[in-house]
Amino acid sequence: MALDYAFGLHAVEELLRRQPKTVRRLWVQKGRDDGRVQALLALATAADTPVSRLPRGKLDELVPGRHQGVVAELGDNTAGQSDLRWSEAQLEQAVSGNPRALVLVLDGVTDPHNLGACLRSADAAGVTAVVVPKDNAADITAVVRKVACGATETVPLVRVTNLARSLDMLKAAGVWIYGTAGEASESLYSSDLAGPLALVMGAEGAGMRRLTRERCDFLVNLPMAGAVSSLNVSVATGVCLFEIRRQRLLAEDAGGL
Repeated sequence: MALDYAFGLHAVEELLRRQPKTVRRLWVQKGRDDGRVQALLALATAADTPVSRLPRGKLDELVPGRHQGVVAELGDNTAGQSDLRWSEAQLEQAVSGNPRALVLVLDGVTDPHNLGACLRSADAAGVTAVVVPKDNAADITAVVRKVACGATETVPLVRVTNLARSLDMLKAAGVWIYGTAGEASESLYSSDLAGPLALVMGAEGAGMRRLTRERCDFLVNLPMAGAVSSLNVSVATGVCLFEIRRQRLLAEDAGGL
């Protein structure tokens, strides 16, 4: 039977709070009984989730990351059910006529740590959904859930077969497409980002693909003051999303949204 896992205190806590039926068993490190673990055990008891103890070394063998002494086991009937997934039709319905629509498009981000960090920033910034291509891009894994700290259960992920066609759909639904590019002449900070938009972030190193770039209505850059020419994609995503968030808060205060 295929198994999947979530690990880390925050990620497992969010699962037990939001989707307790997806957890087949909670594995806890032997000898760890601090307040955070006791809170998890209380959640597991309330959900009738079996709890087992394992030495740290055995937990290390289960998952490829820093588990903090807790691992949630998801079985073949439950794996992934806690992750919030949308179809393209659901995405189109959510953005059509929505003046607050904010879609994050990740064009070929392959590092699971970056995907998890982008999902976490997306949750904090109020993103409507995150769009990724089905091929040559990271999907949700135990590592992504750990880094996302619960955002895989709150931010819809849309995996699409043809990203360029999906961008065309967003444009037809009234969403402006903003792509990020280091050579763009317009700064992120001088752009009007208060309306319905999709923010496109390119892959680590390679940036946006040609067909993706051609679909963008605007290209913007992050002005860099130092010797480094670019930021990690998840860091750049956070900066961009919170500039959008800042402008929208200002528009709301002025009665514009």
